[in-house]
Amino acid sequence: MEFRDIVKRRRMVRNYTGDPVDRESLERILDAARRAPSAGHAQGQSFVVVTSTEGRARIAELAGEGHYVDRGFDPWMSRAGALIVVCVSEAAYHRRYSEPDKTDAAGNEIEWPIPFWWVDAGAAMMAILYAAVDEGLAAGFLGLHAIDGLAAVFGIPDEVTPIGIVTIGHPAPDRRSGSLARGRRPAEDVIRYESWA
Repeated sequence: MEFRDIVKRRRMVRNYTGDPVDRESLERILDAARRAPSAGHAQGQSFVVVTSTEGRARIAELAGEGHYVDRGFDPWMSRAGALIVVCVSEAAYHRRYSEPDKTDAAGNEIEWPIPFWWVDAGAAMMAILYAAVDEGLAAGFLGLHAIDGLAAVFGIPDEVTPIGIVTIGHPAPDRRSGSLARGRRPAEDVIRYESWA
């Protein structure tokens, strides 16, 4: 599949058949995530892959899937063949930027005008979404603002922050988000050449 076709086909899917995801497909998807860019090659991104029925059910419970279903939606977390918890370690970036080739002239860590660990976690997440489509699968994303206690359940260390969960599976018909009615902003509204004007 051509990359431009992957980009056009990618969308957030929230219903799956419940069929398992092939382990080799998952490994290729995770390899794409590992290759996402990271500031200073700090590689602070990490991933917890949950494929067991029990693990997916636990995440679905923590995410309040029952309330989601009560509102007329299909079970999302529990039916996905795999859930990938995308994580990042801010400390990994501070360690990397304390190394001699990354410090300033006085040997100090740089000031962080932008917390690039979040940018890099987003890049890894996007790589997962695109790689899933390339594998003939579907994917969706749920931010962790909606899931308390996930780190404790899966033994994620204190230094590592989960940012969200990518659901991956074989797509089933789903109810489209009402947000899609807004459509894409026209290119001329978001793209400027040479200057903002």
